[in-house]
Amino acid sequence: QLQLVESGGGLVQPGGSLRLSCAASGSTLDYYAIGWFRQAPGKEREGILCISRSVGITHYADSLKGRFIGSRDNAKNTVYLQMNSLKPEDTAVYYCAAQFYCSGPIQPGSWGPGTQVTVSS
Repeated sequence: QLQLVESGGGLVQPGGSLRLSCAASGSTLDYYAIGWFRQAPGKEREGILCISRSVGITHYADSLKGRFIGSRDNAKNTVYLQMNSLKPEDTAVYYCAAQFYCSGPIQPGSWGPGTQVTVSS
């Protein structure tokens, strides 16, 4: 069964950048689109973007388009989220999850544990 684990979070100053990784085990990522999501304190989880099997990008949040960039390396079974020009409101736990196609349902049990991103001076 596919398992995903996020990494790369941490504390960054406003205006800084981070690259998050979502590493897969138990199955190959070739079969899945991978979505990135985040949940800020006291808020609902929101979608950021999805990287399809053909490396197309679907943006779930137009407000993040241009600052957040998704990519994947199937040879490394890993998906990435490059986050630039970070703002304090980007502080959240970031998650990846598998979908058979972007905007489709999340595959049961595929949510990673999340990685904390804190943007603060």
